[in-house]
Amino acid sequence: MVDFRLKVFQSVALNLSFTKASDELFITQPAISKHIKELEAEYEVKLFNRIGNKITLTSAGNLLLSYADRIVSLHNEVKFELSQLKGNAEGILRIGASSTIAQYVIPSALAAFNKRFPEIRLSLMNGNTGSIERCLLKNEIDIGIVEGKPTNTDIRYSTFLNDELLVFTSAKNAAIPASVTNSQLLDLPLILRERGSGTLEIIEKSLQHCQISPKQLNVLLFLGSTEAIKSFIKTGNGVGIVSRFAIEQELSANIFRMITTPELKFHRQFYFVSPQGPDPFGLVKLFLHFVQQYYNL
Repeated sequence: MVDFRLKVFQSVALNLSFTKASDELFITQPAISKHIKELEAEYEVKLFNRIGNKITLTSAGNLLLSYADRIVSLHNEVKFELSQLKGNAEGILRIGASSTIAQYVIPSALAAFNKRFPEIRLSLMNGNTGSIERCLLKNEIDIGIVEGKPTNTDIRYSTFLNDELLVFTSAKNAAIPASVTNSQLLDLPLILRERGSGTLEIIEKSLQHCQISPKQLNVLLFLGSTEAIKSFIKTGNGVGIVSRFAIEQELSANIFRMITTPELKFHRQFYFVSPQGPDPFGLVKLFLHFVQQYYNL
């Protein structure tokens, strides 16, 4: 069993806050302080620098955090392997996924995984691709699923699903034709994701491949989420470009309708991400195998 004080230390170190660690672990702040003081006394080092209301890790704290991460990871691996002998997998699996995947792609697979392995505790972190990759390298998650091209040499990228961004509008909007040329696309009143989003990056790269500058688009609004775009277009106004996974149900229910663009396609790849090194094992390996079967990969 992992020393609970190490879990307390991990929580404080990752949150850089005694208050957040208290909320996360459901124990009082005095108890958090007591566990940290015990560790500092046992190892005879200072783990945190305290400046006003802010804390930072000391060099000793950074070293202990690296070992604590390895200890907890080994504990989970042992727990998983022993549970396998009983035919009942158990443990903790921390997953990170970029926004579109977390909201529209992976939840059904997680529900099926939970039904098959109820003793495995799952958590899902949502963020953009960059933040998920950073969390992976900081050992804040065990496995990630992201969109876009592989860019980080410290990360192993394994293909997951192909995605296509679809141009769509409200089924009530009769003013927009069912099919448009590239030149007609430039006149459409577009509602797009915000700057910095992976979705907008794919749109702009696909346009540039067809010698179209993104500045030529008639963009009415940039919105911060796919759901915001969908809600806007449900009013009967505007045209959006989002993942097919995000609007499958509304297309089937005739709430939205597709606008085909024969001269232009918006394709991208989803990837599993894990640290470079040995092949994934334990719970991560089990999860990857299950998801691949779930999607018939």
